[in-house]
Amino acid sequence: MASDEDDSLVEHLDPEQKLEIAKWFLLNSPAGEINYISKDLKALLKDDNVYNSAANEAFPLYNKCHMIFLEFPDRSGDVLVTSFSEVAKNEYLDPRTAQVGIVDHVKQVCTDTRPASDEELPSPYIEDFRCALDAEIMKYVSEAYPKGVCAVYCVAGKDVEEPGLNFEFVVVISAARLSPQNFCNGSWRSIWNVEFNDEDQMVEIKGKLQVGAHYFEEGNVQLDAKHEFKDSTLFQSPEDSAIAITNIIRQHEAEYLASLEASYLNLPDTTFKDLRRKLPVTRTLFPWHNTMQFSLTRDISKELGIGK
Repeated sequence: MASDEDDSLVEHLDPEQKLEIAKWFLLNSPAGEINYISKDLKALLKDDNVYNSAANEAFPLYNKCHMIFLEFPDRSGDVLVTSFSEVAKNEYLDPRTAQVGIVDHVKQVCTDTRPASDEELPSPYIEDFRCALDAEIMKYVSEAYPKGVCAVYCVAGKDVEEPGLNFEFVVVISAARLSPQNFCNGSWRSIWNVEFNDEDQMVEIKGKLQVGAHYFEEGNVQLDAKHEFKDSTLFQSPEDSAIAITNIIRQHEAEYLASLEASYLNLPDTTFKDLRRKLPVTRTLFPWHNTMQFSLTRDISKELGIGK
């Protein structure tokens, strides 16, 4: 609930300032939390016009940035809301089912579907490669991200009908684990650009990974980790190319996850240690070599002579 001081600060802002501030908060919401923040903003702003303008501008950008996935009304599948799948305002292509989902961004629901037009779909030659890669990526995602979804989009050369020309796919993987009742939310987003170069008979692969997490039980700790990769493989048949590309993606993502886990294990000896004063008010050095044997209540208090 907003305080009197908060109300006074809001009242001294003009509508344009309120709009920009509201948009900033909405766009920087952690994964799965934009609806909670929008509710508080609406109560704080006390101006439906400003709130509606901010929501209508921020929600589409937030949804595409976080690559949210929405279920079709008939439950026939999911549509990923991304800049790669956007075919028109509020319309997003699901190449797997050849359907276009109509999305209400503020409510974060897919309200309707329509068949994709021929212009929105790749040629049969390109679709053979896309389908093969999509099938392999689906197998990988089902193993690595039980609650994740994925899609493969043709972003260049979708009209190519025979060998001899280049084309490009984008592989999108999105997974979220939302548990606000336990004060934690997290998301995984990876985007892989896959360029098929017919002249060199090579496939260039560039990946961008982003991991976000928010823990807010009696505090506010956020993680926003990003990493990029480059790799390549031979231009082969649709099935062989799909297997090779998926193996590369699997390898790089597994290595990145392992590196994140290793960095967390080292936090007590690195980050946390650097945050603490070398010599606290007790004038006693903290026994970092023995931290695993202490509880946060009884043992540390006893060791440092706190509470005596």
